[in-house]
Amino acid sequence: MASATPSASGPTGVGLGLRWDFLDDLIQRLDRGDFAGGVPFWEISPENYMRRGGYIPDSLARVAADFPILTHGLQMSIGGLDPYDDAYFASLAELIEPFGAAFHSDHLCFCGTDGRIFHDLLPMPQTEASALHCAARIREAQDRLGRPMAVENISFYLQLGRADLSETDFIDLVLEEADCGLLLDVNNVYVNSLNHGFDAAEWLARIDPARVVQLHVAGHEHRADDGLVIDTHGAPVVEPVYQLLEDVIARIGPRPVLLERDNDVPPLDDLLAERTSLEAAYDRGLRRYEDARSPSPHHGEAAP
Repeated sequence: MASATPSASGPTGVGLGLRWDFLDDLIQRLDRGDFAGGVPFWEISPENYMRRGGYIPDSLARVAADFPILTHGLQMSIGGLDPYDDAYFASLAELIEPFGAAFHSDHLCFCGTDGRIFHDLLPMPQTEASALHCAARIREAQDRLGRPMAVENISFYLQLGRADLSETDFIDLVLEEADCGLLLDVNNVYVNSLNHGFDAAEWLARIDPARVVQLHVAGHEHRADDGLVIDTHGAPVVEPVYQLLEDVIARIGPRPVLLERDNDVPPLDDLLAERTSLEAAYDRGLRRYEDARSPSPHHGEAAP
């Protein structure tokens, strides 16, 4: 299975997650021909749509007729110990196949054991054995789906056991052994930096740009009682995350960037306005990326 690599033919720019909260509104606008949101792609979580009929697949097909669709899973439990579920993978493959996306993504975590799903994304021990276990599971997932995988770095609030590797070294080892892509969640890095006391910009600088196939950004909230920062996906993106996104794009170049909003989802027009603001940061980063690669005038010659 070929690895997930950035594709010039795939969507770039700032897209949105397709959510039930505004799906009817979006489809009505598409049918009227008056949707002008500038969205280059939509992302779906297949588990919210699998094994359902009628309006649901029809709605996805309607959106997919006008936009590229990227798929981002929630329940693969890449780091889990339970064998993969055949029925889950069959349903997943059936749903994502028509969209023709270059890769499918899920989280570098575990989210269940002994047949139970925790409905949470739990961190893996940062050890070589854990990394090799995750890599083997990613390779199996790629074979089952017949397409490359990308894995997302998660926000977490407790380190599981002694960490023999830094988080970036752990991620790098997984990506190398699995030969897969990275879905880089910039907000997760920022949230973890606040909770665990490290420099988010330095963390991001250690990531291999060639492995990054997509980025996520989202909002978070500060818990008043103990100061913990929670990755809620239920608030607007904060300015430091805007700046981190700009800096990452200035380093790695054009990629699909998703604005995530899963809780307290605002009306579609408000979400589109936030997407436009985030796109401005993306564009600033892209100009820096292009400027850094433009040939400099020869010494003694006037710049054009």
